[in-house]
Amino acid sequence: MSGEGIIYLMRHADAVAGEVDAERALSERGRAQVSRVCETLRRAGGFSPAEIWHSPLVRARETAELLASGLGLQAPLKLVPGLEPDDDPAAIAARLSGLAESVALVGHEPHMGVLASLMVRGPGESPVYFPFPKAGVLALVRSGKEWRSEWRVRAP
Repeated sequence: MSGEGIIYLMRHADAVAGEVDAERALSERGRAQVSRVCETLRRAGGFSPAEIWHSPLVRARETAELLASGLGLQAPLKLVPGLEPDDDPAAIAARLSGLAESVALVGHEPHMGVLASLMVRGPGESPVYFPFPKAGVLALVRSGKEWRSEWRVRAP
């Protein structure tokens, strides 16, 4: 796995049930999911985003924190608007299209799946379905002006 020019899309790990959606923290299961994903990424090598973007929701921030600490990454964590479940993925896709360095995004469904489709197929094209299990990671690599799916990791 190479870190240069890759967009890593990750769905947050399993969260506890709660009344206020934005405040739902990761469950023990979720923490274990991130740990297993980190183990897989560590064995494969090369996962090295320049930054880790996350939504303002607690479960996404915690997933990003565990990902960074579990892999010993020096990449700064950044709260980025536009990564919540019902936000328009086109705004983030446009922002990503101008980046030269690798970045990891930790967000939510259905946002991550739609974002992946936009990145790979473009707006107005037939959609591609990219299911995002909790703590799942999809790496997209730029190929000219287009993006292609390079690899996926799921929490075992």
